[in-house]
Amino acid sequence: MNTQSSALAQTSLNAAAISASVRRSSETAIRFAMVIVILWFGSLKFTAHEANAIAGLAVNSPMLAWLHEILGVRGFSNMIGITEITAAALIAIHAYSARPAVLGGLMASATFVVTLSFMFTTPGVIEASAGGFPVISVMPGQFLLKDLVLLAVSVWLTATSLEACATDQNRI
Repeated sequence: MNTQSSALAQTSLNAAAISASVRRSSETAIRFAMVIVILWFGSLKFTAHEANAIAGLAVNSPMLAWLHEILGVRGFSNMIGITEITAAALIAIHAYSARPAVLGGLMASATFVVTLSFMFTTPGVIEASAGGFPVISVMPGQFLLKDLVLLAVSVWLTATSLEACATDQNRI
């Protein structure tokens, strides 16, 4: 092998090592950013302000209106908060135990699927004064649209936890 080929091979190895390191660091950063976001959202559900804010979304949802009616504004919001905090905690323990993190990712994914469904059930999402779809209102339309990214991250985190379960038998 000539010197040029050897240098090229070494550069490729270095690039692969750097890429793998950046990928691991990025995965950790994404995981904990998501934990912070979900934990923060979940904690806010225990406040009257947030409970009242989500009431308008819940009462218009065919999936949740009945539950909102049974539990009331604060009970419903508290239930959502408990679900979100649990999902965040399960996602956070990925480094120690990947299997519970799979459940956390699935819980977060389900939460964001439900939240995105509000785009179709909540009055005022489509901005009629601007000609209708694809123009969406700032509240609640753009507020809900961010959950598309959060759903994608939740699904990705679930997949990475499933991969960890498959490749590392030592973790619970």
